[in-house]
Amino acid sequence: MSTIENIVKKINIRGSIRREEPLSRHTTFRVGGPAELFLQPEDPEELPGLFALLHRERIPCFLLGGGANILVADRGLRGAVVDLSALRGFLPEPGFGCLAGTPVSGLCEEALRRGLAGLEFLYAMPGSAGGAVWMNARCYDRSVVDVLESVEYIDTGGHLHRSEPRPEEFGYKVSPFQTMEALILRVWFRVQRGDPQEIELAMREHRADRERKGHFLWPCAGSVWKNNRAFGEPTGRIIDTLGLRGLRIGDAGVSDRHANIIVNLGEARAADILSVMERVEAIVRERRGLHLEREVLLVGDFRSG
Repeated sequence: MSTIENIVKKINIRGSIRREEPLSRHTTFRVGGPAELFLQPEDPEELPGLFALLHRERIPCFLLGGGANILVADRGLRGAVVDLSALRGFLPEPGFGCLAGTPVSGLCEEALRRGLAGLEFLYAMPGSAGGAVWMNARCYDRSVVDVLESVEYIDTGGHLHRSEPRPEEFGYKVSPFQTMEALILRVWFRVQRGDPQEIELAMREHRADRERKGHFLWPCAGSVWKNNRAFGEPTGRIIDTLGLRGLRIGDAGVSDRHANIIVNLGEARAADILSVMERVEAIVRERRGLHLEREVLLVGDFRSG
């Protein structure tokens, strides 16, 4: 495996190349240690060569979108973090598509400007369009795969592919990209003409619902655990009935607005947030016999000591 010093000499991109960049600046939890190498490309045409180079040189590579749905360890990440947040914008017609780093809410707002319906359920969700595809984000009984037309992605050899989703390959917050070494670059969505007033009303209602649940009061990653239909009730309600709202370790705690959200109340560390997660999971397992499945991904080295 090449050293970071050697690989930096081979990287030639428009954008930012930084060493030991604090990832707390780039995650919705506002926690996370440094990235050994932090790359923020600005030209999508440079991504195939960059992605192939990192794999050819055997540099561990983590793809960062909007920084939602992840918990980065206090130790940070070794290898390279490729931040796609500067790769945003909308693609020429025909079709309605965007670069993967486009914020989800920005995508919805552009659809509204064009009078296009179908994406309202995603409005006010944190993260990027590419991340939403990777996660097959779901809310209000709809998933991204329900509106996904096609995806352009880069393989480890730097080759571009465009594929149409096969619904059977997607599941509840599961996509085929989770088992692929691929970089989602562009996505297109199935939308249809709609009444702008109705589209905007739906978007406002979803934003208001998230506000009521406290999504924007403190840094968080949204829902921490998946809802399991076999449990018979939402995960947040299960946690709430066990009196765990407000459970706190350090500056991390279960939200007092919604029990499926853990918040950073000031100076929380990733270790604090993980401790809250593990404590909730243990209590639910002990008292209800249920095993909660996380949708927040742990990234980096969480070993103690």
